Amino acid sequence: MEHIYVTAPFTDTQKSSLRAAAPLCDVAFLSPGELEERIGQADMIVGNPPPGLLRRAGRLRLLQLESSGANQYAAPGVLPAGAQLACATGSYGPGIAEYLIAYAMSLFLRLPAYRDNQKQGLWRDEGPVRSVKGSLALSVGMGDIGGEFARRFHALGGEVIGVCRTARKRPDFVCELRTFRELDSLLPLADAVVLSLPETPETIGMMNERRLSLMKPGAILLNAGRGSAVVTDDLLAALRSGHLGGAALDVTDPEPLPADHPLWREANCIITPHISGGRHFAETGERIFSICLENVRRFASGGAPVNLVDVKTGYLRSRA
Repeated sequence: MEHIYVTAPFTDTQKSSLRAAAPLCDVAFLSPGELEERIGQADMIVGNPPPGLLRRAGRLRLLQLESSGANQYAAPGVLPAGAQLACATGSYGPGIAEYLIAYAMSLFLRLPAYRDNQKQGLWRDEGPVRSVKGSLALSVGMGDIGGEFARRFHALGGEVIGVCRTARKRPDFVCELRTFRELDSLLPLADAVVLSLPETPETIGMMNERRLSLMKPGAILLNAGRGSAVVTDDLLAALRSGHLGGAALDVTDPEPLPADHPLWREANCIITPHISGGRHFAETGERIFSICLENVRRFASGGAPVNLVDVKTGYLRSRA
């Protein structure tokens, strides 16, 4: 009998559906401690176990993450030989995109300044603002998250240039689709640069002092991918100099951002504690479950999994 161990948090109804999807398998819902005790028997795991634990998972054939980010698990030597890795890409885009739209509009409309004024009881006009309509955003990373952001920004009247790792067909809601190698020439054009990138050798430190200096004066930077894409000290300097009009970060480097870090106190910087990709939206949890259920069904029937990650690149390899 094959053993499918689930540590992801699902409802009782969802657990019943998972069992029904693999009637000939042992589908067990385990605490982290129970998984550690039984890891050697696992043929499939659904959840995000400690990466170091997987060295003992000699029978593992499929790890289904509940996250879209997979870099910790794609690293060499983490998964046993022959094990496949699947992620939950496709679950988080709509929710994170709404956060990104909120961040962009807050900075365009100077809402952080008005919030600061409110705390001081200060009735003061903060001057001209920008509209999404007529603005240009670079959506750097055009997967599920970047695409959902671009769709919404376009619907509000903005223009979007999508920037992705490899050339692909342009969706209707972006005016152009470019590749990473063209990023330097695009940065001076944008009112907002929006990052939704996984952590790979290509993306670490992507937005450094040089690239931040290429951004249009007064432009804003939003990051909801991985904190490592932005060099934190360089961003702080760009904000303090007035070159950038603001930043919104749901991810930071380091993470969590230390309480005494000066970035917390930058007036034009919005920081949230990596929550845009959580299960705060009910739809996100439902999408995660749908992907996990499909892969449990496919695993039990001998089918090919969806959402497989290419461990060499850290990007999604297959969706269907």
